[in-house]
Amino acid sequence: MRISVTDAKAQLTDLVRRAEAGDEVILTRHGQAAVQLVPVKPALDRAARRKLLEEISREGAAKITPGPDAAHSQDFLYDENGLPK
Repeated sequence: MRISVTDAKAQLTDLVRRAEAGDEVILTRHGQAAVQLVPVKPALDRAARRKLLEEISREGAAKITPGPDAAHSQDFLYDENGLPK
């Protein structure tokens, strides 16, 4: 929904309720979009944040594929005698 700032002044409570319900509410000035009303997401408590971080860490660790260690990372450039290929 697009509505001018002037018209929105009289309907602010209704517009806030609509935005909280998920409707897109855009306030316009001179016919151009100026701001958008969006609901504020509730902050996570400490336990929820910890759980989310642990889940992200687990998923990230599962995606890691180990490669060669630093001492052997360039071995493909050399033959079995240690000479450049």
